[in-house]
Amino acid sequence: MAQPGLLLNRPFLIGVATLALALLDLFGLSASAEENRPPRKFNHGVVIRFDGMITSMREQYLYRKLEEAKRRGADLVVLEIDSPGGQLQESLAIAQKLGALDWAYTVAYVPREALSGAAIAALGANEIVMGPKARMGDAGPIFLAEDFLFRHAPEKIRSDLARQMRDLAEARGRAPALAEAMVDMDLVVYHVKNKQTGKEAYLSDHEIQASDRPDDWEKIKPVLESREGHFLEVNGRRAVELGLAEATASSREEVARRYGLDGNLPVLEATFVDTAVYELNRPLVTGLLFVVGLVALYIEFSAPGISIGGLTAGLCFTLFFWSRFMGGTAGWLEV
Repeated sequence: MAQPGLLLNRPFLIGVATLALALLDLFGLSASAEENRPPRKFNHGVVIRFDGMITSMREQYLYRKLEEAKRRGADLVVLEIDSPGGQLQESLAIAQKLGALDWAYTVAYVPREALSGAAIAALGANEIVMGPKARMGDAGPIFLAEDFLFRHAPEKIRSDLARQMRDLAEARGRAPALAEAMVDMDLVVYHVKNKQTGKEAYLSDHEIQASDRPDDWEKIKPVLESREGHFLEVNGRRAVELGLAEATASSREEVARRYGLDGNLPVLEATFVDTAVYELNRPLVTGLLFVVGLVALYIEFSAPGISIGGLTAGLCFTLFFWSRFMGGTAGWLEV
């Protein structure tokens, strides 16, 4: 009689087991979502648009916008990046600037692309939020050779850059190997699991062998985007899976809601100073200022005294060096 009783109770037991698994899955998802949420609530956020090639002029523009955000009392700065990259040192300087910012929480929002130097800059932010199909990575350094062809930078530059990429990723809790794979086309990264602790991670062969107990790590599968001969590049969804980004968002409104802010975040637009610096640094305007200044200076020397020539020369050279200083291509010594 005992056996039929067990058979009659089996549907009940299956139902209980299914409910238990559902609850465990629900709590697991909730815990995962909780870990992926921003660490605190924010009162005032701003958006700084950062698009185009990364140059010293764009770098200085960003610094001016950060100072404006600080004056406005922002505690959340969303850097909206849409860039194919640019100069290496400027990109690293931006990443380090974002990493050292202590008066606001920084978010790199990538709606379309953050490639090369732009990916490096994004790694300095507290969080990275990407559009689902946005692209980030492919940061291998290149230079223009004497034959006017682009070539990969020598190992001396790549080794130092790999170290800095690892430091940037580690400072924000991202997998250093994945960041390094953005600049090292020969580095293969694996999704691994520790047999003893169950911890999962993304490690390269070198990291596994350098660990205290290499045999404890079981390779699950390689990260496809880091295959040999390719600089790692991922879309938004994949970046979240790998832990390189915290979330995906299709609009600024979604970004604002993620951080507990309603409505549209105010955008810090270019001011008169920003426009003036940009226009005065155009090659044609720069050359014109210099030539007119020299001609006016010659006229002043030909007829000594405070005249229109001296005033014109002073104005031209003042605008020339001021625009260079504000654009980041001249320092106090040149001024």
